[in-house]
Amino acid sequence: MEISTTLLASITAFLITYISVPAIIKLSDEKGLYDEPDGSRKDHKHQIPALGGIAIFGGFVITSTFFLDFGKNPELGYAFSAITILFFTGLKDDIIPLTPKKKFIAQLLTVAIIIFKCDIRLTNMYGVLGVEEISYFWSVLLSGVTLLGIINAFNLIDGINGLAGGLAVIISATFGILFWQMNQVNLAIFAFAMGGAVGGFLVFNFQNKIFMGDTGSLTIGLISGIFSMKFIELSHETNFLFKPTFAPVFAFAILIIPLFDTLRVISIRLFNRKSPFHGDRNHVHHFLIDIGFSHLQASVILYVVNLFFIGMAWSLQMLPQLILLVSLLSMATAFSLILYYFKIKKGLEVKSLQSSSRIRVSRMKSYLER
Repeated sequence: MEISTTLLASITAFLITYISVPAIIKLSDEKGLYDEPDGSRKDHKHQIPALGGIAIFGGFVITSTFFLDFGKNPELGYAFSAITILFFTGLKDDIIPLTPKKKFIAQLLTVAIIIFKCDIRLTNMYGVLGVEEISYFWSVLLSGVTLLGIINAFNLIDGINGLAGGLAVIISATFGILFWQMNQVNLAIFAFAMGGAVGGFLVFNFQNKIFMGDTGSLTIGLISGIFSMKFIELSHETNFLFKPTFAPVFAFAILIIPLFDTLRVISIRLFNRKSPFHGDRNHVHHFLIDIGFSHLQASVILYVVNLFFIGMAWSLQMLPQLILLVSLLSMATAFSLILYYFKIKKGLEVKSLQSSSRIRVSRMKSYLER
């Protein structure tokens, strides 16, 4: 019964989103609400609606409020307040762009609700750097940084069709399965509703008909952060399938593409003395596009890579925590460096062809002038 309810929640969320998207596309066409191509970071060639997050939010919230038992997890009721605040922040930004400062203030407010009102926070370092229990102050600080990091990671990774959405489905499904195995049915429904809602959006996103926009990416980021912290804390409380010290590393592996890519890109920007919010083409998905892959191919490659890291972390869970974490980071770094190498090689080949073409044109002009 619990399995059927969880699957029904996922299907319901999928259908609500799937039915809603065409109406949102029509509204965007009538009101001229588009994401404009900029000829640099944005690879699309024509105007595309960027309000897909509305359909995702609708499918997720309607389904969750119908299927969840808030008596068992009252904190989820408060969480919807935070999710709604971030949803409207993203919606405003998609229609009339907000300054990074205003977006950050809204994120701080939602994070405060999750930590102080929902009491969803990390209470232990689980042996990272030899630290176990932490004080309330450090718990709040660590949880706040974690949530803000995940929210912005999804916001930054949303650069090509299908990437943020597909990763959200993988992440939601993975946490949903873990919650179900923990006998946390409410949380499993919560996760599968998210995955189903994003799945309904992806049908149209893959066809290049609509983007999720900040409305979707910010919301998905916050929900993924909630999944992560609930999973880590529950693993410690319930003595789940593995030792509690593995839970934080496994949560990182589940979110590795958005988290690692964001850490890498922000580090590069700070090293170059640029704002962390300064847009560029240093994301791994940009590397894949510059190498010559299509949006769909690049997204699928990164899906497979994310799944590989999840499987690798699971299979190597008996390794010491630090060794496993270093191994994940090392392989992620190697992957990004390989892509960067092929991007540079591709760029040199293109420049060489352009140079040869200019020489041939110059010679032809000289010949004709004789």
